[in-house]
Amino acid sequence: MSSFKKGGIYILSSPSGAGKTTLVKKISKNKNFSVSVSHTTRPPRPNEKNGKDYFFVSKNKFKKLIKQNKFLEHAKVFGNYYGSSKDLVVNQLKVGKNVLFDIDWQGTRQIRNQKLNYKLKTFFILPPSKKELHRRLEKREKKNIKTVSKRMKEFKKDLSKWKEYDFVVINDNLNLCYKKIMNEIKNNLKTSYDKKLINKHVKKLLN
Repeated sequence: MSSFKKGGIYILSSPSGAGKTTLVKKISKNKNFSVSVSHTTRPPRPNEKNGKDYFFVSKNKFKKLIKQNKFLEHAKVFGNYYGSSKDLVVNQLKVGKNVLFDIDWQGTRQIRNQKLNYKLKTFFILPPSKKELHRRLEKREKKNIKTVSKRMKEFKKDLSKWKEYDFVVINDNLNLCYKKIMNEIKNNLKTSYDKKLINKHVKKLLN
């Protein structure tokens, strides 16, 4: 018998534009899965709704929440703050919900260090190529060259963290990538991926 409590924590991270948010939304459609809605100081993108996609707050409000120890994890990314509410997450875990996180490596480290008595599995999503990543970012950011350039500059740093994750997968086909992640979640805490293949792919991405 596992000593873990009922709910589980599943974290998806990736370089910006690799598809983690799309995957998180797809996984959340499964029964008993919910997404941890982060607080952020960044402005909403078109079609994003407060309380559904993010809790949009001011920098002053965010800093107050940090001082009050209200976050399970928080980080500053591309000049904006992001954080996961401790109370919201723990309340969902207590009722047996599996909570999905769409966060970066900084937040992942913080959650690992919390040593919560719940199952924890971390996933790192890789793009099929640097060219495809650039194309996805251009589409998402409506060809805002400045924003795309900023994201691409952080790409190498984000990519270097892949070895810190339990499972690494290449998102060259959304449905296939989704199936691989769901299979790993169902396999509880066992992990199985081709580290040599991933290492080779990462080297290609860095060239």
